[in-house]
Amino acid sequence: MPVITLTTEWKPDDIYYGIIKGKLSSRCPGTIIIDNAGNIPAFNISRASFIIRNTYNNYPKGSIHIICVHSEAHKDQDHLIVRARDHFFIGTDNGIFNLILNTDPDEVIKIDHQGTSDELEIFARTASDLIEGKKPSDLGKSVRTLSERVPLRATIDKDVIIGSIIFIDSYGNAISNITREVFYRVFENKSYRILIQSNKNYTYKISLKYSDVPVGEMLARFNQLDLLEISINGADVSELLSLSIGSVLRIDLADKTASPNRLF
Repeated sequence: MPVITLTTEWKPDDIYYGIIKGKLSSRCPGTIIIDNAGNIPAFNISRASFIIRNTYNNYPKGSIHIICVHSEAHKDQDHLIVRARDHFFIGTDNGIFNLILNTDPDEVIKIDHQGTSDELEIFARTASDLIEGKKPSDLGKSVRTLSERVPLRATIDKDVIIGSIIFIDSYGNAISNITREVFYRVFENKSYRILIQSNKNYTYKISLKYSDVPVGEMLARFNQLDLLEISINGADVSELLSLSIGSVLRIDLADKTASPNRLF
């Protein structure tokens, strides 16, 4: 059964939650409404897109994903329905759809506001219409293009990968934009060194679990998203190494002559 998910920049006690959930519950009673993610830093499209991109396909096909992040419409940013990969996305044409899908959608519809500028009313009404079985094309006009934002990708040189931290989770683990496929394409059967932020913080191996290294030792592992993650067993690596979004991660050739960096 399709569900409706909410991804927002609202704090947990914000009034907007009650408004949109009330509208959705009134319009489509019995439909499950799920808080996919909230409290995203205001206007942070990159963080919101990362979360949605890596969560939406865990929901049933036909689910509707409402995105309330930097979502006010204006002259160059319309409210849209985007249909892709058997899911529906409702939000604003601010570049987020391009970051979520990284591919051409099946359908894009500019939502007919029907005389209201109330964003939450528009989103709730659109979601309920889709739940009732209406087609996106019944709810507005077709659009050919989406606003684009270029995702931050790792760069590859001869025996070097340079990536960036793109997400820090609740434990302080720093997730990079270096994929498993890119890493092994460059370094399979080679000795390598993974450095984070400076030459002082490094490791010479890929771990499977946090507990593969002693408490206090830095490690690198591929997480369930197949992205290279930097962590410390038993501690917050982002705090100890002062990592933030955009911090640099470098992988190069190295011989294994030094000991891994122990941080406390």
